[in-house]
Amino acid sequence: MMDRLYALYMREAKRIFRSIYMWIMLISQPVMWLVFFGSSFSGVPSQVLTSFFHTTNYIAFILPGELSISMLFVGMFSSMSLIQDKRFGYLKRVLITPTPKYDVFLAKTLGGMTRGLLQVPILLLASYLLGVRLDLNAMSLAVLFLSLAFVGIGFSSLYSMFTLKTADWQAPGVISNLINLPLMFSSTALFPKAFFPGWLKLVSDVNPLTYAAELNRGMLLYNDPSWNYLGYLAIFALVMVVLGSVLTNKYLNAE
Repeated sequence: MMDRLYALYMREAKRIFRSIYMWIMLISQPVMWLVFFGSSFSGVPSQVLTSFFHTTNYIAFILPGELSISMLFVGMFSSMSLIQDKRFGYLKRVLITPTPKYDVFLAKTLGGMTRGLLQVPILLLASYLLGVRLDLNAMSLAVLFLSLAFVGIGFSSLYSMFTLKTADWQAPGVISNLINLPLMFSSTALFPKAFFPGWLKLVSDVNPLTYAAELNRGMLLYNDPSWNYLGYLAIFALVMVVLGSVLTNKYLNAE
């Protein structure tokens, strides 16, 4: 079983490294978020940034949030890859072998996670060039990659679940519009919770992006991480993988 899963995962990984357009997107999308969105607060008085954002550099504040958001968006590409395999007949060839259906699902999930983690060093380098100085060490990097891996696995699983029963090219885009923006703006990835109305705070309290952003913000900026947040992200990833595997065995069929 592990050999089959490894082979399917390596296929997903090779598709990333062989596509120049994928690399252009991996580099440009998160960097543009940092440059343009981060610079939009450059004129805010330092007293306001210190009082509400607890830092004098807004780009430093959104960096952990942007790392989390990048893991959210890669989930869409996992579902697109699944639909592509259905449309081109590859999935049909896989499913006539003894390969379990959940291996296909896990390979897509791990491929999406890998795609997202490739953006981490790119964003760290971009933030350094933009003047952000972080106290990076082996512990902070390990927690950063582990927490983002959990986020990537969770959201890649979620997206794949939504496309198990369809081969419509438009499905990932529709799901992205319905999920990504509400999750992004209901988290503390871009703004502190103090700015939110009461109902939005309740949504933020269960949003995995909030936990990832706060955990890594505490680790990278304040040296005061909330370790229970890492546990929440691990549970989120585990629940999504188990649920996705069960649904895949039940509903995944080659179109």
